[in-house]
Amino acid sequence: MSVSELYSKYTRVWIPDPEEVWRSAELIKDYKEGEKSLQLKLEDETIQEYPVDVQKNQLPFLRNPDILVGENDLTALSYLHEPAVLHNLKVRFLESNHIYTYCGIVLVAINPYEQLPIYGQDVIYAYSGQNMGDMDPHIFAVAEEAYKQMARDEKNQSIIVSGESGAGKTVSAKYAMRYFATVGGSANETNIEEKVLASSPIMEAIGNAKTTRNDNSSRFGKYIQIGFDKRYHIIGANMRTYLLEKSRVVFQADDERNYHIFYQLCAAASLPEFKELALTCAEDFFYTSQGGDTSIEGIDDAEDFEKTRQAFTLLGVRESHQISIFKIIASILHLGNVEIKSERDGDSCSISPQDEHLNNFCQLLGVEHSQMMHWLCHCKLVTTSETYVKTMSPQQVINARNALAKHIYAQLFAWIVEHINKALHTSHKQHSFIGVLDIYGFETFEVNSFEQFCINYANEKLQQQFNSHVFKLEQEEYMKEQIPWTLIDFYDNQPCIDLIEAKLGILDLLDEECKVPKGTDQNWAQKLYDRHSSSQHFQKPRMSNTSFIVIHFADKVEYHSDGFLEKNRDTVYEEQINILKASKFPLVTDLFNDDKDPSPATTTSGKGSSKINVRSARPPVKASNKEHKKTVGHQFRTSLHLLMDTLNATTPHYVRCIKPNDKKLPFHFDPRRAVQQLRACGVLETIRISAAGYPSRWAYHDFFNRYRVLIKKHELTNTDKKAICKSVLENLIKDPDKFQFGRTKIFFRAGQVAYLEKLRADKFRAATIMIQKTVRGWLQKVKYRRLKRATLTLQRYCRGHLARRLAEHLRQTRAALVFQKQYRMHRARLAYQRVHRAAVVIQAFTRGMFVRRIYHQVLMEHKATIIQKHVRGWMARRHFQRLWDAAIVIQCAFRRLKAKQELKALKIQARSAEHLKRLNVGMENKVVQLQRKIDDQNKEFKTLSEQLSVVTSTHAMEVGKLKKELAQYQQSQGVDTSLRLQEEVESLRTELQKAHSERKVLEDAHTREKDELRKRVADLEQENALLKDEKEQLNNQILCQSKDGFAENSVKENLMKDLEEERTRYQNLVKEYSQLEQRYDNLQDEMTIIKQTPGHRRNPSNQSSLESDSNYPSISTSEIGDTEDALQPVDEIGLEKAAMDMTVFLKLQKRVRELEQERKKLQVQLEKREQQDSKKVQVEPPKNDIDLDQDADLAYNSLKRQELESENKKLKNDLNELRKAVADQATQNNSTHSSPDSYSLLLNQLKLANEELEVRKEEVLILRTQIMSADQHRLAGKSMEPNINARTSWPNSEKHVDQEDAIEAYHGVCQTNRLLEAQLQAQSREHEEEVESLKAQVEALKEEMDKQQQTFCQTLLLSPEAQVEFGIQQEISRLTNENLDLKELVEKLEKNERKLKKQLKIYMKKVQDLEAAQALAQNDSRRDELTRQVTVQRKEKNFQGMLEYHKEDEALLIRNLVTDLKPQMLSGTVPCLPAYILYMCIRHADYVNDDLKVHSLLTATINGIKKVLKKNNDDFEMTSFWLSNTCRLLHCLKQYSGDEGFMTQNTAKQNEHCLKNFDLTEYRQVLSDLSIQIYQQLIKISEGVLQPMIVSAMLENESIQGLSGMKPTGYRKRSSSKVDGDNSYCLEAIIRQMNSFHTVMCEQGLDPEIIQQVFKQLFYMINAVTLNNLLLRKDVCSWSTGMQLRYNISQLEEWLRGRNLHQSGAVQTMEPLIQAAQLLQLKKKTQEDAEAICSLCTSLSTQQIVKILNLYTPLNEFEERVTVAFIRTIQAQLQERNDPQQLLLDFKHMFPVLFPFNPSSLTMDSIHIPACLKLEFLNEV
Repeated sequence: MSVSELYSKYTRVWIPDPEEVWRSAELIKDYKEGEKSLQLKLEDETIQEYPVDVQKNQLPFLRNPDILVGENDLTALSYLHEPAVLHNLKVRFLESNHIYTYCGIVLVAINPYEQLPIYGQDVIYAYSGQNMGDMDPHIFAVAEEAYKQMARDEKNQSIIVSGESGAGKTVSAKYAMRYFATVGGSANETNIEEKVLASSPIMEAIGNAKTTRNDNSSRFGKYIQIGFDKRYHIIGANMRTYLLEKSRVVFQADDERNYHIFYQLCAAASLPEFKELALTCAEDFFYTSQGGDTSIEGIDDAEDFEKTRQAFTLLGVRESHQISIFKIIASILHLGNVEIKSERDGDSCSISPQDEHLNNFCQLLGVEHSQMMHWLCHCKLVTTSETYVKTMSPQQVINARNALAKHIYAQLFAWIVEHINKALHTSHKQHSFIGVLDIYGFETFEVNSFEQFCINYANEKLQQQFNSHVFKLEQEEYMKEQIPWTLIDFYDNQPCIDLIEAKLGILDLLDEECKVPKGTDQNWAQKLYDRHSSSQHFQKPRMSNTSFIVIHFADKVEYHSDGFLEKNRDTVYEEQINILKASKFPLVTDLFNDDKDPSPATTTSGKGSSKINVRSARPPVKASNKEHKKTVGHQFRTSLHLLMDTLNATTPHYVRCIKPNDKKLPFHFDPRRAVQQLRACGVLETIRISAAGYPSRWAYHDFFNRYRVLIKKHELTNTDKKAICKSVLENLIKDPDKFQFGRTKIFFRAGQVAYLEKLRADKFRAATIMIQKTVRGWLQKVKYRRLKRATLTLQRYCRGHLARRLAEHLRQTRAALVFQKQYRMHRARLAYQRVHRAAVVIQAFTRGMFVRRIYHQVLMEHKATIIQKHVRGWMARRHFQRLWDAAIVIQCAFRRLKAKQELKALKIQARSAEHLKRLNVGMENKVVQLQRKIDDQNKEFKTLSEQLSVVTSTHAMEVGKLKKELAQYQQSQGVDTSLRLQEEVESLRTELQKAHSERKVLEDAHTREKDELRKRVADLEQENALLKDEKEQLNNQILCQSKDGFAENSVKENLMKDLEEERTRYQNLVKEYSQLEQRYDNLQDEMTIIKQTPGHRRNPSNQSSLESDSNYPSISTSEIGDTEDALQPVDEIGLEKAAMDMTVFLKLQKRVRELEQERKKLQVQLEKREQQDSKKVQVEPPKNDIDLDQDADLAYNSLKRQELESENKKLKNDLNELRKAVADQATQNNSTHSSPDSYSLLLNQLKLANEELEVRKEEVLILRTQIMSADQHRLAGKSMEPNINARTSWPNSEKHVDQEDAIEAYHGVCQTNRLLEAQLQAQSREHEEEVESLKAQVEALKEEMDKQQQTFCQTLLLSPEAQVEFGIQQEISRLTNENLDLKELVEKLEKNERKLKKQLKIYMKKVQDLEAAQALAQNDSRRDELTRQVTVQRKEKNFQGMLEYHKEDEALLIRNLVTDLKPQMLSGTVPCLPAYILYMCIRHADYVNDDLKVHSLLTATINGIKKVLKKNNDDFEMTSFWLSNTCRLLHCLKQYSGDEGFMTQNTAKQNEHCLKNFDLTEYRQVLSDLSIQIYQQLIKISEGVLQPMIVSAMLENESIQGLSGMKPTGYRKRSSSKVDGDNSYCLEAIIRQMNSFHTVMCEQGLDPEIIQQVFKQLFYMINAVTLNNLLLRKDVCSWSTGMQLRYNISQLEEWLRGRNLHQSGAVQTMEPLIQAAQLLQLKKKTQEDAEAICSLCTSLSTQQIVKILNLYTPLNEFEERVTVAFIRTIQAQLQERNDPQQLLLDFKHMFPVLFPFNPSSLTMDSIHIPACLKLEFLNEV
C-alpha cells in the first residue's frame, strides 16, 4: 500500500507526548507524499499540525484497529511498535484488570499492588494440561508449558523472571514453584514440594529488605533447580544465589530497612528462649535504625518470625542450630553498637572493657573478650624482616568493624543456603529439572555503585541470550513453514559485554588495580578513560573525573567509582577471623573454616578465605595467594558464565515483571515508568525482531473463515481452502513481499492484517449501506402507507363526530321536554304522597292502640292456662312416681329371691368338675385329675377327721386326768399357787389377744398400702394421659405459632442442605477409603514384586474390614457373660483397642438408631394395648368361650411382646459385644492358625446353648399364658351374669366313665398335679420377679418421661435455631452414654473371652487331632443331608428359589459369576442376573442356618467385584454392569429382609422368599458403600471420556455456521485454530457419547434414578469446564459465542427431554452457563441494562460477572466494548451479595449419590440360569 492510502482521512496515529509518552490522534485531511505536516485532531477535539521530516520520511506510527486492542498476545497486533504495545498493556491493565500479557515468548507481568484471587488451587487445576495459547496469559500457563515441554521433549527447562525492584519477581517465582509443587507433587511421603515452598520464607527473611521501591525487595539473585524423576514427580531441589547486597547489613538509606531477619528477631526478643540474646527493640541498634522507620505497614514481624522458625523446622534444622543462627544474627546487632573512643592524638582509638555490647558479642559467638577488643583497634603490618602491630584510626576501626559484620552475615547466609540445599537434596537419580531464575532487572539510580554495575552486567548477558533465543525461534518457525529465510538484523550487545569482561576490560582493570598496594578508585577511573575512551559503549562525564558512563542495551548509566576497589576486594582482617575460628561454638567455627571448597555458583560474598582478601602477617603460601586473587568481580563473572551455560543447555521461558508506578498504588499506570522498563527488559526488542520479519501469522482455515467476505462467489466453488486463500491474497495485496505462504500458515508483514481488516470493514460497510438503504426505503414506504391509512381514518372519525354531535343536539332537545314533563309530574306526586303518608300514620297509630289492648287481654288468659297446666301435671307425676316406686320394690324383692336361687345353683354347679371343664376345654383331663385329687383329699380329710376325733377324745381323757391331778396338786400346794397360775394364764391370754390385734392391724395396713399403690398407679396412668394430652396441645400450639410458611421452608431447606452435606461428607469418606484401599493394593503389589518370596500375606484392608464387620445374628452372647467377675477398666485396655474404624462406627450408630426406633414402636404398641385392656376391664361385657380364647391369645401376645422387648435389648448389647469381640480376636490372632478353629468351636457351643434357651423360653411363655388365662377365667367367673351357667356345659360331661379308666386318670392327675405344682411355684416366683422388674422399668420410664417433658418445655422457650442445636446436643449426649455402655460390654466380653481361651487351650490339641476326621465326617453328612433335601424337593417338583453349592465350589462360583464374567455373555437375559443368582445362594445358606457360608460368600463376592473393577478401571460398560448388579443385590437384601418397610410391594410368593435366620443389615451397608465407590468410578470414567470434548464442542466448534469470525492470533497458537486436527470435536460427538452411556446403562438394568444422577453429574461437569474456560479465555467472550452456547445448551436440553431425563436436575446444573451465555448477548450500556444483568445472573457470582464483562471482546468493529463505568455500576449494585471469593467452579465436585429402594417384580423361582455361565455345580432346591 502507498503512503497516501495508509495516511488518509480518519486514519488514527500515535504522536509523542511528554506526559503520556504517546498520544492518539486522527487525521482530518488526506496526506500526500512530500507534504511537511499532518493535520491532526486529538482526542480532546483540539486541532494540531504535526511536522514531518520529508528527507527521512518519518511519519507517525499508525494505530491498530479497535478490534485488535486488548489482545492477549502483543504479536497479534497488526502494527508492532512501542505505542501499540504500551496502549495494549494499559487497556488490559486498567480496563480489564489483566496483569498478564504475552509478547511472543515473553510473559509480561504488571504488578497490581493488590491481592487478586487468580492463584488458587482451582486455577492451577484449570491451567494444568492446557496448551499455553488456549487460556488467558498467566504465570501458571508459563509453568505448565515448561512442565509439558520437559515431559514431552525430555529436556531441562528454565523460567527466567526479571524486572525492577518492586515489580513482583519474587512473587512470580513463588507462584511458579507453587504450581510445580501442586502439579508434580512427590510420589513418596517425603513431601519435598512442601520443603521447596518452605525455603521461600527463610530466603525472604535473610535476603529481602524494604527499599524505597519495594517493601519486600530481594537483595540477591537466586536460581532454584527443581528436580523430577522419570514420572515427573518432584524428588528434590537445589538453590544457587548471586551477589548478596552485604553493604545493607551496615548501611541503609533513608526510608529503607536492613534485612527482615533482624527486625523479626527484635520483635521476638521477649520470648523466654531469646532472653540470652540481650536484644531490645530495633530502634536501639545502629545497624537497624539508620533508615528511620523500622516497621512496615501491614507487616507483623513477630508473626513472620514464627513462620521463619516453622520453615527452619520443616527443612530439618534442629532447634539448637536455630538458636545458634539467631545468636550470630544478634551478635551482628551488638557489634554495630560497640562504642569506639578516639584518643587525643587522633590516630588511635580504644574500646571500653565494660562495653556491654562487646561483652554480648563475645558471649554470643563464644570468643575471648580481650583478644576481640584488642584486634578491633589494631592490625598487623608484615615486612620481609619483621612484623609490626599498628593502631588504627577511628574511621579505620569502624570500617574494619563493618567489614567483619558483613563477612559474618555473608558466611551465615551461605551456610543457610547450603543447609537448605542439603534438606532439598535427594538420593534418587534426577531425570530432569526445571530452573526458576529470580534475578534483579536492569537498575539505574542517582548514585550507581559496584552492585548496580554487576547487576547490569548480568542483565547484558541475559539480554544477549534472550535475543539469540528469539532469533533462533523465528528462524525455526520460518524453516518449519518452508518460508524463504532472510537475515533479520537485531541488536547484538556483545561489544558492551566485551567492554566489561574482555581482556583489559572494566573488570580486568579493576582486579589489576586491586592488586596494586596503594591502588585507588581515582587511579582506576583514569585507567578506564585511557583504555576505553574510543569505545562506542563507554563515555566520560563532562563534570567528573571519578565517574564513567556505560551505554547498556537499555539506557546510559553513570557509575561512581568510589568504593569499587573496596567492594571488589571484600577485605577483612585475618586476626579477627582467627579469633572467630577459635570460638567454642561449633557452628561459628564451621562458618570460617578455610578447608571448605567454595561453590562457584554461590557468589554472595564468598565462603572462607577463598572469597576474601586477608591482610596476613606472614607471607601466605603460593596456592593461598592464588586463591586470594579471586575478587568479588571475578567470582561473579565465573558464576555468571556457569549460569549462562546452564540456561543455554535448557529451554528458556521468560517472565518480565513491570512496575506500573513508584507510589505502589493499586491499578495505577504510569506510562513513562512502564516504557522505561519495557525498553530495559527486552520486550520492545522482541517486538522489533518480530516486526522485522512476518509478525502476523494465520492458519489457512482461520484466514478463510475471517476473510470469507472478501472472496468472490466463483472462487468459493473450489474446495481447496489453501488455493482459495492464495488467489484472494494475490488479488488483494499486489506486493508479493508483503506475505508468504507457508506449509500450514500464511505469514504477513507488519500492517498487512490491518489493511485486510480495513478491506473487510469496507466490505461490511458497503453491505451495511446497501442494507440500510433498502431497509430505510422499505421503512419510508411503510411509513407512507401508515400515514395514508391514518389520514383516511381521521377523516372518517371527524365526519362521524360531526354527525354524532348533530344527533346529540336533537336528542338533548327532546330530552329537555321529557325532563320538564317528568319534573312537573314529580312535584304533583310528591304533594299527593305527603298527604297520603299523613293519613296512613294516623290510621296506623289508631289501629295499633286497639290491637295492643286486645293483645294484653289474650296474653293474661294464656298465662293463666299455662299455670293450670303445670300444676295438674305435677300432681299427676307425683301419683305415678308413688306407683312406680312400689312396683320397683316388689320387683327387687322378687329378683333378689330369684338371684339367691340362681346363686345357690351356681355355687353347687361351681363345685362340680363339669363346670371347670366347660371353662377350659383344653385342660379337661387336668381338671378331671384335679377333681379326683380333691375327692381323694376329701376322703383323706374324713379319715383324718376321724383320727382327730379319736385324738381329741383321748386328749379330753388325758386333760381330765390332768385336771384331777391338778386339783389334787392345788389342794396340796394351797391357795397361793392357784392364784399365781391363774395370773399367768390371764397374762398369756392378753398377749395372745394383743398378737391377734397386731396381726389384724398389719393385715389392714397391708390392704391399705395395696389399695394406695393401686390408686397411685391409676393416678399415674391418669397423669400420663394428661401429660400426653398436654403434649399434644403444646404440639398444636407450636404448629399454630409456626404459621409463617417461608420460615418452615427455609428450615426444611437448611435441613436438606445439612443432609446433603452429611451425605457428601460420608461419600467423600467412602471415596477416600477406596483411594486408600487402592493405594494399599498397589503398595502390596509392589512389595510382592520386590520380595518375590512365598510366605504368609496379610489380607487386604477391604477384606479385613469386611471380616471385622461381619454379623452373626443367630448367636446370642448373653449367656457368655460372667457377672461375678469385675469389669476390667478401660485404662488397662488402652485407647488403641477401644478405637474403632470409622465405617464400623457409622454402622454401629445406624444399628443403634434402628434398635431405638424399634423400641419406641414396641413401647407405643404396648401403651395402646394397655389402654385397650383398661377400657375392656372398665366395660366388662359378658364373655363366652370364644372371648376367652381371644383373651388367651392376647395374653400370649402380650407376654411374647414383653419377651421380645427384653430380647431386643439383650440382642442390641450382644450384637455390639460380639462384633467387637470378633474384630479384636481377628486383629489379635491374625497370625495364628489355631484360633479360628477354637473360635468356631466356641461359636458352635454358643449356638447350641442359644437354641436350647429359645426352646425353654417358648415353653415358659406357653405355661405363663395358660396361667394368665386361668386367672382371667376365675375373675370372669366372679363377674359374669347368672345366665352364663345356664349356657355353659362340659362337652363330655354326659359320657360314661369306666372305673379302671377313672383309677388311671386319678393316678395321672396326682402325678400331673405334683408336676404342675412345682412348675407353678417356679413360674410364680419368676412372675413376681418380672412384675418387680416391670415396675422398675415403669418408674424409670416415668422419670425419663418427666425429664423429657422438662426438656421439651425448656426447648419451647428457645428460638428455632437454638431448638435444633439443643436437639443435636441431646442426641450427642445420648449417643455418648450408649457408647460408654458399649465400651463396658466390650470390656466384659474381652474378659470372658480371655477366660474361655484359657479353657479352650486345654482342648486345642484334641481338637487339632480330630479336626481332619471331623471335617470329612461333616462334609459327608452335609452331602447326605443335602441329597436328602434335594430328593424331597424333587418329589415335590417345586423350585423354591434357592441354589445350593458346596463350600469347595465357592471359588469357582465367584470366578465364573464375577471375576471372568463379561457383560456381553448375558445379552438377552434378565438384567442383573448375577445379583439374583448370588441372592439365591445366600438364601440357601440362610435356609440351612450356615452363617459362615453367608459371610464367606458375601466377602468373596465383594472382593471379587473390587478386583474386577480395579482391573477394568477405564471400562465404562464393565463398571456400569457391576454398579447395576451391586445395586440389585442390595435391593434384594432389602426386599427379602423381612422388614415390613421393604415388603409393601411384595407378592405373597415373594414374601415366601424372605430370609429367615439372618439379619444382613451390616452387609447392606457394605454393599451401599461399594455401590458408592463403583458410582464414583463410573463418573470418573465418563468424565475422562467427555472432558477432552467439552471445550472444543461447546466453545470452539461452529454449531451455527458463519456466525463467528476468528480474530488475528499471535505467537501463542489457539487450539481453536486446529479445526482440521484430531483434537476438534463437535456437539454431536458429545451427544453420541452420552447416547452410548445411556444405552449401556439402560441395557444393563441400572435404576432410572441412578441414571438421572449420572447425567446430572455429567452435565454439571460440562457446565463447570465450559464456564471455567470461558472465564479464562478472552477470545471466546463475545456475542457470537453466547449465541453458540445457547444453541448448544438447547440441543443438550432437547436430548434430555428425548431421553426422559429432564426431571433429573441436569438442566439446573447448567444454569450458570446459561446465564453466562445470556450475559454475553445482553446490551451493556445503560443503568437499566445493569439492573437487568443483576436480576438475571443470580447463579453467577459477582466476581464471575465482572470477569466476563472485562473479557468481553467484540469480533468486529461494529460492536462496542464494555465501558469501565458500566462495570463499576455492576459492582456497585452487586455489593450486597455474599458471594464466595472463588472465581472458578470446582469441576471435580461430585454430588452425593442416592440409591432409592427399587424392588423387583421377579420371583426367584422364575429365574433361569443360562448354560454359558458354567454353573452346573449349582443345585436347585
